[in-house]
Amino acid sequence: METQETSKGKSLFSILVIVIALITSFLLYKFVLGSPSNFEGNDPSKHPLEGNYLGLVYKGGIIVPFLMSFFLMVLAFSIERVITMLGAYGKGSVTGFVRKIKSLLLKNDIDAAIAECDKQKGSVGNVVKEVLGKYKQMSRDTRLTPEQKVEAIQKELEEATALELPMLEKNLTILATLASVSTLVGLLGTVIGMIKAFAALATAGAPDAVALANGISEALINTALGILASAIAIISYNLFTSKIDELTYSIDEIGFAITQSFSANYSNLPSREKEKSVVL
Repeated sequence: METQETSKGKSLFSILVIVIALITSFLLYKFVLGSPSNFEGNDPSKHPLEGNYLGLVYKGGIIVPFLMSFFLMVLAFSIERVITMLGAYGKGSVTGFVRKIKSLLLKNDIDAAIAECDKQKGSVGNVVKEVLGKYKQMSRDTRLTPEQKVEAIQKELEEATALELPMLEKNLTILATLASVSTLVGLLGTVIGMIKAFAALATAGAPDAVALANGISEALINTALGILASAIAIISYNLFTSKIDELTYSIDEIGFAITQSFSANYSNLPSREKEKSVVL
């Protein structure tokens, strides 16, 4: 139930970020970038004042607020993922935690290993704690064969991992989508700007210099904004996926160590001796 509520909360967060980013971008475009004070003669239809970059970006046209919203979404989801990843790593070094757990498994000190999980917390600590709890349960079970016990531990590892990883991958699909969509929307703005520029050149007599300049500005600004949003989204997506892979590898490493420890300690001992050998 808690996982479902957390998932609903994350989905609501995603929707709110998208809506707020769109509204904020259009307000900025209309009242900040499009402020008359940014243009010659206080007229947004004319050229921006020399050195006024706000007015220059405004000349990018109606595609600009969409690209601005994509940029804000990328920033918001990246910050949210950073906070989530920091929580997933726990309080200490994951590498150090893995070493501690493996050394405690060599001593068959399961309670101490569980205590380390409570100290570490995070996704790795949560998964390992669940698997170690299953380890203790299987060490007392006299009904199952050693192979069945190892299989039960492995199944617990898979289930615990399956509950943790989706929360780490949440919103990564949105980042990947923004990486592609930002480039395409920027390209759309570029094409629209070039169409306007060539339309200005096609007028009879002298070309309309203002329309030509606006068309070129629209093309270049949309290209720049699209590339910027896309680049940040790609970097963020690759960074977060690499961190998730590190956590997954750590979980797999400890899971393998746990099953190996159980097999070594409980495959060939009588049931009563198995129970005594666990440090309770």
